[in-house]
Amino acid sequence: MRLQNGASLRPALMLCLASLVMALAWDLSALDLPVMQMIGDRHGFAWRTHPWLAVVMHDRFRQIALGLFLVLVGWVVLPEAPGRLARRERLGVLGGVLVSLLVINLMKLRSLTSCPWELAEFGGRAWHVSHWQWGVADGGSGRCFPGGHASSAMAFVGLALPGLGRGWRSGWGWLSMTVLPGLAAGIAQTLRGAHYPSHTLWTLVVCVSCSTAVWAVVRCRSR
Repeated sequence: MRLQNGASLRPALMLCLASLVMALAWDLSALDLPVMQMIGDRHGFAWRTHPWLAVVMHDRFRQIALGLFLVLVGWVVLPEAPGRLARRERLGVLGGVLVSLLVINLMKLRSLTSCPWELAEFGGRAWHVSHWQWGVADGGSGRCFPGGHASSAMAFVGLALPGLGRGWRSGWGWLSMTVLPGLAAGIAQTLRGAHYPSHTLWTLVVCVSCSTAVWAVVRCRSR
Protein backbone atom coordinates (compact mmCIF):
# COMPACT_ATOMS: atom_id res chain seq x y z
CA MET A 1 0.00 0.00 0.00
CA ARG A 2 1.52 3.32 -1.08
CA LEU A 3 0.64 6.57 0.58
CA GLN A 4 1.33 10.25 0.06
CA ASN A 5 4.87 11.41 -0.77
CA GLY A 6 5.93 7.92 -1.79
CA ALA A 7 5.50 6.54 1.71
CA SER A 8 4.66 2.84 1.80
CA LEU A 9 2.97 0.75 4.45
CA ARG A 10 4.67 -2.40 3.27
CA PRO A 11 7.69 -2.20 5.65
CA ALA A 12 5.38 -1.65 8.62
CA LEU A 13 3.16 -4.56 7.61
CA MET A 14 6.20 -6.78 7.12
CA LEU A 15 7.39 -5.76 10.58
CA CYS A 16 3.99 -6.75 12.00
CA LEU A 17 4.21 -10.11 10.26
CA ALA A 18 7.77 -10.76 11.39
CA SER A 19 6.99 -9.98 15.03
CA LEU A 20 3.87 -12.16 14.92
CA VAL A 21 5.78 -15.09 13.42
CA MET A 22 8.47 -14.82 16.13
CA ALA A 23 5.89 -14.74 18.92
CA LEU A 24 3.93 -17.67 17.53
CA ALA A 25 7.08 -19.70 16.91
CA TRP A 26 8.19 -19.16 20.49
CA ASP A 27 4.79 -20.17 21.84
CA LEU A 28 4.83 -23.34 19.72
CA SER A 29 8.26 -24.20 21.15
CA ALA A 30 6.72 -24.33 24.66
CA LEU A 31 9.99 -23.02 26.09
CA ASP A 32 8.54 -20.44 28.47
CA LEU A 33 8.50 -22.65 31.54
CA PRO A 34 11.79 -24.50 30.81
CA VAL A 35 13.58 -21.17 30.48
CA MET A 36 12.23 -19.99 33.82
CA GLN A 37 13.22 -23.31 35.43
CA MET A 38 16.78 -22.67 34.26
CA ILE A 39 16.78 -19.30 36.02
CA GLY A 40 14.84 -19.95 39.22
CA ASP A 41 14.27 -22.72 41.75
CA ARG A 42 12.00 -23.45 44.73
CA HIS A 43 13.66 -20.58 46.59
CA GLY A 44 12.67 -18.10 43.88
CA PHE A 45 14.83 -16.10 41.49
CA ALA A 46 18.28 -15.14 42.72
CA TRP A 47 18.44 -12.10 40.43
CA ARG A 48 15.05 -10.70 41.43
CA THR A 49 16.57 -7.93 43.56
CA HIS A 50 19.87 -7.56 41.70
CA PRO A 51 20.69 -3.80 41.69
CA TRP A 52 21.40 -3.66 37.97
CA LEU A 53 18.19 -5.47 37.02
CA ALA A 54 15.85 -4.12 39.69
CA VAL A 55 17.10 -0.54 39.83
CA VAL A 56 18.83 0.33 36.55
CA MET A 57 16.89 -1.84 34.10
CA HIS A 58 13.58 -1.39 35.87
CA ASP A 59 13.25 1.85 37.82
CA ARG A 60 15.75 4.00 35.90
CA PHE A 61 14.62 2.53 32.58
CA ARG A 62 11.05 3.57 33.24
CA GLN A 63 12.15 7.07 34.27
CA ILE A 64 14.16 7.48 31.08
CA ALA A 65 11.17 6.31 29.04
CA LEU A 66 8.98 8.92 30.72
CA GLY A 67 11.53 11.61 29.93
CA LEU A 68 11.67 10.56 26.29
CA PHE A 69 7.88 10.61 26.12
CA LEU A 70 7.85 14.21 27.33
CA VAL A 71 10.45 15.09 24.69
CA LEU A 72 8.23 13.43 22.07
CA VAL A 73 5.24 15.47 23.20
CA GLY A 74 7.30 18.65 22.90
CA TRP A 75 8.42 17.61 19.40
CA VAL A 76 4.79 17.18 18.37
CA VAL A 77 3.51 20.37 19.96
CA LEU A 78 6.07 22.66 18.31
CA PRO A 79 4.68 24.16 15.06
CA GLU A 80 8.06 23.73 13.39
CA ALA A 81 10.08 20.90 14.89
CA PRO A 82 13.41 19.37 13.80
CA GLY A 83 13.09 16.61 11.22
CA ARG A 84 11.32 16.01 7.94
CA LEU A 85 7.87 15.10 9.25
CA ALA A 86 4.80 17.32 9.06
CA ARG A 87 2.98 18.03 12.29
CA ARG A 88 0.16 15.64 11.34
CA GLU A 89 2.69 12.87 10.89
CA ARG A 90 4.27 13.67 14.24
CA LEU A 91 0.82 13.44 15.79
CA GLY A 92 0.49 10.01 14.19
CA VAL A 93 3.72 8.87 15.79
CA LEU A 94 2.58 10.14 19.19
CA GLY A 95 -0.82 8.53 18.70
CA GLY A 96 0.86 5.21 18.02
CA VAL A 97 2.77 5.45 21.29
CA LEU A 98 -0.35 6.30 23.29
CA VAL A 99 -2.50 3.59 21.71
CA SER A 100 0.25 1.00 22.22
CA LEU A 101 0.55 1.83 25.91
CA LEU A 102 -3.23 1.90 26.34
CA VAL A 103 -3.75 -1.50 24.70
CA ILE A 104 -0.88 -3.10 26.64
CA ASN A 105 -2.26 -1.86 29.95
CA LEU A 106 -5.84 -2.89 29.12
CA MET A 107 -4.61 -6.37 28.20
CA LYS A 108 -2.71 -6.62 31.47
CA LEU A 109 -5.75 -5.55 33.47
CA ARG A 110 -7.81 -8.31 31.85
CA SER A 111 -5.08 -10.97 31.97
CA LEU A 112 -5.41 -13.95 34.30
CA THR A 113 -1.76 -14.91 33.71
CA SER A 114 0.43 -14.47 36.78
CA CYS A 115 4.13 -13.65 36.82
CA PRO A 116 6.56 -16.61 36.94
CA TRP A 117 7.75 -15.74 40.44
CA GLU A 118 4.23 -16.54 41.66
CA LEU A 119 4.44 -20.18 40.55
CA ALA A 120 4.51 -22.83 43.28
CA GLU A 121 7.75 -24.28 41.96
CA PHE A 122 9.40 -20.91 42.56
CA GLY A 123 8.03 -20.42 46.05
CA GLY A 124 4.60 -19.00 45.17
CA ARG A 125 1.11 -20.47 45.02
CA ALA A 126 0.15 -20.37 41.32
CA TRP A 127 0.61 -22.98 38.61
CA HIS A 128 1.61 -22.53 34.99
CA VAL A 129 -1.27 -21.86 32.61
CA SER A 130 -0.65 -20.82 29.00
CA HIS A 131 -1.80 -17.31 28.14
CA TRP A 132 -3.70 -18.96 25.27
CA GLN A 133 -6.04 -20.56 27.79
CA TRP A 134 -8.26 -17.51 27.98
CA GLY A 135 -10.51 -17.34 31.02
CA VAL A 136 -8.49 -19.94 32.96
CA ALA A 137 -7.04 -18.61 36.21
CA ASP A 138 -3.74 -19.98 37.51
CA GLY A 139 -4.29 -19.36 41.21
CA GLY A 140 -2.14 -16.24 41.29
CA SER A 141 -2.82 -12.53 41.09
CA GLY A 142 -2.75 -12.41 37.26
CA ARG A 143 -2.32 -9.16 35.32
CA CYS A 144 1.12 -10.12 34.02
CA PHE A 145 0.56 -10.56 30.26
CA PRO A 146 1.95 -9.04 28.10
CA GLY A 147 5.16 -7.42 29.35
CA GLY A 148 4.43 -3.86 30.40
CA HIS A 149 8.02 -2.93 31.12
CA ALA A 150 9.23 -3.82 27.63
CA SER A 151 6.55 -1.52 26.24
CA SER A 152 8.39 1.43 27.83
CA ALA A 153 10.67 1.26 24.78
CA MET A 154 8.69 -0.77 22.24
CA ALA A 155 5.75 1.63 22.35
CA PHE A 156 8.02 4.14 20.57
CA VAL A 157 8.44 1.86 17.53
CA GLY A 158 6.18 4.25 15.62
CA LEU A 159 9.17 6.58 15.35
CA ALA A 160 10.63 4.13 12.85
CA LEU A 161 7.62 3.82 10.55
CA PRO A 162 7.91 7.15 8.65
CA GLY A 163 11.53 6.45 7.75
CA LEU A 164 10.96 2.79 6.89
CA GLY A 165 8.03 3.72 4.65
CA ARG A 166 10.17 6.16 2.68
CA GLY A 167 13.37 4.16 2.59
CA TRP A 168 15.24 6.51 4.92
CA ARG A 169 18.17 5.01 6.82
CA SER A 170 16.90 6.77 9.93
CA GLY A 171 13.99 4.35 9.96
CA TRP A 172 16.29 1.43 10.72
CA GLY A 173 18.06 3.50 13.34
CA TRP A 174 14.83 4.27 15.17
CA LEU A 175 13.76 0.65 14.88
CA SER A 176 16.96 -0.46 16.58
CA MET A 177 16.70 2.22 19.27
CA THR A 178 13.17 1.16 20.24
CA VAL A 179 13.11 -2.61 19.78
CA LEU A 180 16.56 -3.50 21.16
CA PRO A 181 16.15 -1.61 24.47
CA GLY A 182 12.68 -3.14 24.76
CA LEU A 183 14.12 -6.62 24.32
CA ALA A 184 16.82 -5.81 26.87
CA ALA A 185 14.17 -4.68 29.36
CA GLY A 186 12.20 -7.83 28.70
CA ILE A 187 15.25 -10.04 29.25
CA ALA A 188 15.98 -8.22 32.51
CA GLN A 189 12.44 -8.90 33.70
CA THR A 190 12.75 -12.56 32.70
CA LEU A 191 15.97 -12.89 34.70
CA ARG A 192 14.18 -11.39 37.70
CA GLY A 193 11.32 -13.87 37.29
CA ALA A 194 8.77 -11.19 36.44
CA HIS A 195 7.92 -12.26 32.88
CA TYR A 196 8.17 -15.21 30.53
CA PRO A 197 10.07 -14.55 27.28
CA SER A 198 6.79 -14.80 25.36
CA HIS A 199 5.44 -11.78 27.24
CA THR A 200 8.12 -9.58 25.70
CA LEU A 201 7.57 -10.94 22.19
CA TRP A 202 3.83 -10.34 22.38
CA THR A 203 4.48 -6.83 23.65
CA LEU A 204 6.41 -6.23 20.44
CA VAL A 205 3.52 -7.61 18.36
CA VAL A 206 1.02 -5.32 20.08
CA CYS A 207 3.19 -2.20 19.86
CA VAL A 208 4.08 -2.71 16.20
CA SER A 209 0.47 -3.47 15.27
CA CYS A 210 -0.98 -0.49 17.13
CA SER A 211 1.62 1.93 15.75
CA THR A 212 1.08 0.62 12.22
CA ALA A 213 -2.70 0.98 12.50
CA VAL A 214 -2.49 4.57 13.74
CA TRP A 215 0.15 5.50 11.16
CA ALA A 216 -1.96 4.04 8.34
CA VAL A 217 -5.02 6.04 9.40
CA VAL A 218 -3.06 9.29 9.67
CA ARG A 219 -1.30 8.87 6.35
CA CYS A 220 -4.42 7.81 4.47
CA ARG A 221 -6.41 10.77 5.82
CA SER A 222 -3.64 13.14 4.72
CA ARG A 223 -3.90 12.19 1.05
